[in-house]
Amino acid sequence: MTPLPASATGGPRPATVRQAGLWNIANVLTMLRLVLVPAFVLLLMHGDGRDPAWRSFAWAAFAVAMITDVFDGHLARSYNLVTDFGKIADPIADKAIMGAALICLSLLGDLPWWVTGVILFRELGVTLLRFWVIKHGVIPASRGGKIKTLAQGTAAGMYVLVLTGPLATFRWWVMALAVALTVVTGLDYVRQAVTLRRAGLARERAERDAVR
Repeated sequence: MTPLPASATGGPRPATVRQAGLWNIANVLTMLRLVLVPAFVLLLMHGDGRDPAWRSFAWAAFAVAMITDVFDGHLARSYNLVTDFGKIADPIADKAIMGAALICLSLLGDLPWWVTGVILFRELGVTLLRFWVIKHGVIPASRGGKIKTLAQGTAAGMYVLVLTGPLATFRWWVMALAVALTVVTGLDYVRQAVTLRRAGLARERAERDAVR
């Protein structure tokens, strides 16, 4: 005789896990950030890229994008709104807005190309490292990495604005701090990746030896 399910006998019903839909607030903020990337580029590069008013509009678009970066991940984790789309689109949006800002600023001659190169190389390298060790585990975002992102966003935003005098000097130091944090946290991710991979390979060898 086939037993009846618990729900048919008046027993407790199995718990159901609510799957977050694509159209939730966290994903909408991520989509907004993606849309803001071309808008930001058009505003920053309008005309000869030197008009203070247009650059102020570009800064506003950049600021909104960076603010949504803070909130979408927090909302997704706090309200169980994590989706496959968000996992893929969120880091793409983060790197797209920052990469667009750095490349445009270098094209305008406001930011040395080596600064843009160092930051973009680090971001691409960390992404590749995560894929390199993904079978062994996940490299979590570090506190230093979050501070690095804040420093990069602040520095890039200051370069987008037309600043002169002491503020122009101050933004140089903020960018220098951002570059230093970029390099230091990048090296730390390399260390974590190597450690994680070694531990994973050792675990695999131990498992193979155990079945022999």
